[in-house]
Formats: sequence, C-alpha cells, structure tokens
Amino acid sequence: MQTLSLSLGAATGLAILIGCTPVSMPEPQEGAAFFAANCTSCHGADGRGEGPGAAGLSPMPTDLTLLARANGGAFPTARALSYIYGDPEGGHLARVMPQFGGAMADDLVPVEVDGVLTPTPRALAALLVYLESIQR
Repeated sequence: MQTLSLSLGAATGLAILIGCTPVSMPEPQEGAAFFAANCTSCHGADGRGEGPGAAGLSPMPTDLTLLARANGGAFPTARALSYIYGDPEGGHLARVMPQFGGAMADDLVPVEVDGVLTPTPRALAALLVYLESIQR
C-alpha cells in the first residue's frame, strides 16, 4: 500500500523549500470531507459510482474503490492525481467531472508520486489519502 509519507531528510528538505514551515500531512477524514462535498453526487457516498447524479452519464462514473485492483493491486497515485487535477493526458472533451485547481494551489503539501515529492494542493492530497483508504 503506497502512502503519502516522507523520510525525515525529505521532510526537512521540503520544509526548507516551503519556508521552514512544518508540514502536516492530510488525514483520510480530511479527504472524506472533501469527497462528501464534491464527489458524492456522481460517485456516491461509498465511492462506487452510483450517486444520484450518475444516472444518464456516459461514461458512468468510475468505481473509486477499485482503482488499486485495476492497477495490479497498487493505488495509482500519479494517474488518480492527474485525472482529478484536470487529466492533462487526454483532454477528455466530454468530461463532466469538475477540474480542481486555482486557489487550491495556495496550500501545497508534498506527495510522493512515482518516487518524486510533488507539491500538491492539500485538498487533493487529502482526497488521495481517502481514496486509497477505501480500496477493496
């Protein structure tokens, strides 16, 4: 299970880069609150893609509890983050899901993405922690 973790040296280095401010990492409950406020309409309260707004959508919302299973058992942090943050890979013209960004970028935390500490909006880092916690 991949988690949002930092070694002591990496955390220290990042704190220096951020201005010597201690970095507190988001907890799953913080991500659950973001999910409840922004995602349940389509993905449902349980994340399985059966929210009240899902009816008639094509493609249907993804079952977010199966992301790791569809990725060989490992939570796909980089792919999930890129899709949530705006899906730069495909443009996704028929995208119904909102793109997140803007003012969110004012509160960044380090997220390990493919071995690289990546400054990520705290709300999205929290959402990733939550999504990873609901994998089945």
